[in-house]
Amino acid sequence: MAKLFTDQRPLRWGIIGCGDVTEVKSGPPYQLTRGFELAAVMRRDEAKLHDYARRHGVPKTYTDADALINDPEIDAVYIATPPDSHREYALRVAAAGKPCCIEKPLAPSYADSRAIVDAFAGRDLPLFVAYYRRTLPRFERVREWLQSGAIGMVRHIDWQLCKPPSALDRAGKENWRTESRVAPGGYFDDLASHGLDLFVHYLGEIKDVRGFSLNQQGLYTARDAFTACWLHKSGVTGAGSWNFGTQERVDRVAIFGSEGTIRFSLFDDNPVELRTATTEEALHVDHPEHVQRPHVEAMARHLFEEGYVHPSSGRSALHTSWVMDQILGGANVS
Repeated sequence: MAKLFTDQRPLRWGIIGCGDVTEVKSGPPYQLTRGFELAAVMRRDEAKLHDYARRHGVPKTYTDADALINDPEIDAVYIATPPDSHREYALRVAAAGKPCCIEKPLAPSYADSRAIVDAFAGRDLPLFVAYYRRTLPRFERVREWLQSGAIGMVRHIDWQLCKPPSALDRAGKENWRTESRVAPGGYFDDLASHGLDLFVHYLGEIKDVRGFSLNQQGLYTARDAFTACWLHKSGVTGAGSWNFGTQERVDRVAIFGSEGTIRFSLFDDNPVELRTATTEEALHVDHPEHVQRPHVEAMARHLFEEGYVHPSSGRSALHTSWVMDQILGGANVS
């Protein structure tokens, strides 16, 4: 286990890429978590950088990532840039000997993800990945039902995610989620990665997966339609379909067991539902104001508390990258 950082409180974090995701979701938790301090932010656009720092009360600003990474007054780094830059920045953070959190997906490919994980493992450095659903109370309620045997033996998990193209998609405007050079799977990389990672958290690692992916709409360069089936090492089967060019929006997960079923949504604000022969329960569990706060607080526990292990590590995210690679590497049509 990597060494504890109790002698470095407060742990001073720097963020590379202070864009939209850091405004409410993830930036404030680094200021609100006990033992952490948001000490610096980096962005190439100097006007937006200074505006962010002023509004969030961040003392240091950089337009150069290396300057932030190598600042001796920065103890740890959160990489919140699009995925095609994750490997480059992560390897520099590892070389600087600092703990790191990386936005999901870990990287656009399994090979890049492997290089990142190996770099941090080689220096015994903590590496976290922002698959924050592993720590959100709503999804932990589902896990509690599974662990308690509420639906008996789990047999199968199924997820369907469909959504219409956005106005931005139709206009062909710049968006990393639709650029194949940044994320070959487009919205699949951004959204489906959350669910696939969560399913592994619930049901254990996947040992076999098959998939198909293609570009049906021709609105952008990334793929937009996907289907897959998989087998967890536990023997649980899984299936999923993701389409980003439909008229109707659908976000449905069902976990079927020998004695009941659990249903919930990954992104829509719906209750989590448990149904058995004798029970019918629907719970609405609100997300916190800053949705990554439980994830960041769990990072503090991992760094400061003996024996606590964060549920979303570089290694768990590496497995998710492998699963996604298998789906994207099927019989693809572009």
